Amino acid sequence: MSYSYDDPDDPGPQPRRPLRRGGGLVAVAALVPTALAGWLLWQAMGGGAEEDEPPKVLPLPSQSTSAGKASPSGEAPSKTPDDPKPSKPAKPTKPAADPKGPLSGKVVVIDPGHNPSNFRHPQDIARLVDIGTNKKECDTTGTSTNSGYTEAEFTLDVSHRIRELLEDQGATVKLTQDRNRAFGPCVDERAEIGNEAKADAVVSVHADGSAAGNRGFHVILPAGVDSGSADTRAIVGPSRDLGVRIAGRFVSATGMRPSNYVGEGTGLDVRRDLGGLNLTKVPKVFVECGNMSDAKDAALLGSSSWRQKAAKGIADGVSGFLAS
Repeated sequence: MSYSYDDPDDPGPQPRRPLRRGGGLVAVAALVPTALAGWLLWQAMGGGAEEDEPPKVLPLPSQSTSAGKASPSGEAPSKTPDDPKPSKPAKPTKPAADPKGPLSGKVVVIDPGHNPSNFRHPQDIARLVDIGTNKKECDTTGTSTNSGYTEAEFTLDVSHRIRELLEDQGATVKLTQDRNRAFGPCVDERAEIGNEAKADAVVSVHADGSAAGNRGFHVILPAGVDSGSADTRAIVGPSRDLGVRIAGRFVSATGMRPSNYVGEGTGLDVRRDLGGLNLTKVPKVFVECGNMSDAKDAALLGSSSWRQKAAKGIADGVSGFLAS
C-alpha cells in the first residue's frame, strides 16, 4: 500500500487514516490523519518520471488565513552559492505589516539550526546538557554541501524569509539566534526560548547530512516523553498537527518529494533523542529541508528562489495550524 499526505485545511472525500510509528520511523497509522493533497496531486500527474527533477505539484486550495542528523562540519561558513554575500543579521523585528492580520496576537519562534560561529567554539558546543532522556552535546556545527555552503548559513537565510512572511500576516516572530551570539544557543536553551515566549508554534529549521542518493525533506515530530525534565505529553498531538500541515504545504510550495530514506515515504519522523523537542512545552517540530550531501538536493538548497519557496511552505503550514 502506498501512503500520501492530506492537507488538513482541505478535507476531501478520503477517510482519515491515523499513523503508527514503527521503530525509529513513522508508519502511517499514528501520525498522518489523512493523505497529503499535494502528494496525491503529484501522483495523479504521473510524477516520478524524472528522478533528477522535483515533481510538478498543482497548487493546493488557498487558505483563508494565508497572506500570500547532520554530519558535523568544521569548515568556516562560506558564501551562498548563488548569492554574492552570506545572509546578514536581520534588522530588529519590524512591527507587523498588518496589526489586524490573520495572525495578529500569535507568537511564533523560529529556531535556525546551529550557528555560523559554532566551529570556532568546539569545547563550548561539546558541553553536555540534560535533555530529559539522556545528556547530549550543547550544539553541533551542522553539515554543509560539498561546495562548502553550510547548514548554519542556510538555516538563517530560510528563517529570515519565514519571519518576514509571518510578520506580514501580523504574527510576532522571535528567532532563537540571529548571528548575535558567539555560539549556540545550546539545545536546552533553544527549547526554553520557545517556552518562555509562550509560543503558539515553534519551528526548528535544518538541512540533513545523509548519504548521497538520499533525497527529499522530512519533518521531525516529538515523541511522547516523560523522563526527568522532559514531558512532551501535552504537546505531542498539536505538534503532529503542525508537522502534517507544514509537510503538506512544503510539498505544494517546493515540489520536493518527501524523504526517500526517513519516514517510509511519509516525510514524517518521530524522535525522542532531540533536546529541542524533548524539552519543549509548546507545539514544535524540526524541518529537515533536504539533504546537503546529495548533489541534486544541494543544488536546490543553494538556490535563493528555492529557499523562498521552502520558507513559504513552512510559513503557510504554520499559518494553517495557527488558524485551526
